Amino acid sequence: MNGLGVIKGLGVTLKHFFMTYVDDFRWGRKRYYTPEGIAHRMSKDVQGITTVQYPEEKLPVPEEFRFVPFLVYETQEDGTNEYRCTSCGICAKVCPPQCIWIVRANDPNTGRPIPDPAEYAIDIDVCMGCGLCAEYCPFDAIKMDHNYELATYDRHKNNIYDKVKLGKPVAYYASIRPVNYAREEAARAEAEAARAARKRA
Repeated sequence: MNGLGVIKGLGVTLKHFFMTYVDDFRWGRKRYYTPEGIAHRMSKDVQGITTVQYPEEKLPVPEEFRFVPFLVYETQEDGTNEYRCTSCGICAKVCPPQCIWIVRANDPNTGRPIPDPAEYAIDIDVCMGCGLCAEYCPFDAIKMDHNYELATYDRHKNNIYDKVKLGKPVAYYASIRPVNYAREEAARAEAEAARAARKRA
């Protein structure tokens, strides 16, 4: 009764305190700053301290983790970067906080719009990370990134991303989302084979 709950709570704290040293002795240097040490402290079998020593240590993020969008581009043989974005504007329309701005490029000879954005900007501090822009993009041109370390002292200078700052190669997307990338490439190859079969017929 009187203070028994406090004593039990302190007992749990003391148990974790002492078991930290026991686990440190068992694991040695492998307990901290190693992938297996982080995985151990994330598991249900951990005893003692469970915290991660951020920023030196970071928890691995799952493939479906999403934080802010980025634009996918493909590097051509001549070294130029060709963005998949066609400036259709669907991402800007479905964005709940309306933090995406797109300016379409025009052909200098005809003055007609071309499928390439002249300007593309996202206010990262307004973005809520919902992923609707990536979900609705019909060209797989916008994806969600894993980078969550975006703290800055000047948000207007550093956290309004333009087209260059948003752009990342297909290889980067394949590295952070290998399962999704493989599935998309398989679907793309299947669609291409079906198109070629229709053309032959």
